[in-house]
This record gives sequence, structure tokens and C-alpha cells, in this order.
Amino acid sequence: MHHFLPNGKQLVIRQPGIADAAGCLACFQQFTGETDFLLFTHEEAMKMDLKEEEGFIRSYLERPENLLLVADVEGEIVGIFSLNRSRFKKQYHMALMGLAVLHKYWNMGIGRRLLTAGIRWAEKHPQLTTIHFEVLATNERAIQLYRNFNFIEHGRIPKGIRQPNGDWVDLVVMSKNLKSA
Repeated sequence: MHHFLPNGKQLVIRQPGIADAAGCLACFQQFTGETDFLLFTHEEAMKMDLKEEEGFIRSYLERPENLLLVADVEGEIVGIFSLNRSRFKKQYHMALMGLAVLHKYWNMGIGRRLLTAGIRWAEKHPQLTTIHFEVLATNERAIQLYRNFNFIEHGRIPKGIRQPNGDWVDLVVMSKNLKSA
């Protein structure tokens, strides 16, 4: 999918290939340095290498029940979206979602476009009925985006995250029903 950003640059939402591993890894490592909204710390992300990232991408290419998308702005990977169907048969209908966009590309509609593409893919998936995830309660912008897409908050996990500085943050549990089970 091709889009134009408010800054005039072209955005492409697409599935990555193995050749995108270096760009994906650099993007991920930058995410973790810019925000504490992710599960990985920056130190953990910096220990990852190209071979691990290639394996990560390959795992999506080999498992068509899962989805990995990137936001590519004129050759730079600036956002990543993932859906992972449960490996447990009793939860084959559920997929765990992840979404992140580089800070300098916030407020340009990239997260919304990644989310739209992911939901459309999931709606066509023959077994998926539910997308779910946990988001830090302090990530108000993301929570509002998810609410705009009719994700519902089901509860909170008190002190679900302990930040590197020792602060505790609640996790908000959210999901969206795609179709009747």
C-alpha cells in the first residue's frame, strides 16, 4: 500500500524480506532508545544482531498464520507491526499484536495505516476472530488510537511493568473482536 505523508514523502506498508533485516534491526534498536513503552530495554535491543533479525523475519515468512509489516518511508524502515496467532489450539482464533513507530514519524498517520493494514489482513484470516495485546497505561496516545479502532479495554494488570528506573506502570489489556466466533 502506497501513501503520502504530510511531509510529502512516500510511505509503503509492506511485508519485509530477509534483505530488510538490517533496516528492521536499526529501527527496533532506535525504538527502544526513544521510548519506554516497549517490553525490550535499549540495552537488550542493542545486544541483538543481524543474524537474529534475519531469523525473526524468516519466522514470519515461514508461518503464514502470522503477519509482520513494515512502514517504509523512501527506503527507511520507520515502523513495525506484528500479529502472532496463538500456538495453542484452544486459542487459534486469537492473535497478539505489536506496533511501534519511530518518534520522528509520530503524528503522520503511520501507526493508523499499519493498524488498518493489519486489521484488514486479520479479518480475511479464516481462523482469527480476536486481536489482543497489553499496552502501558502511560501510553495515552496509543490507547486513544486503539480506541479509535474500536479496541476495548478489558482491565489492567497493576504494576505489570517495572521500568529500568524502578517506576511501576500498569498494563492495560485490550482486544478487538473481528468477527463472530
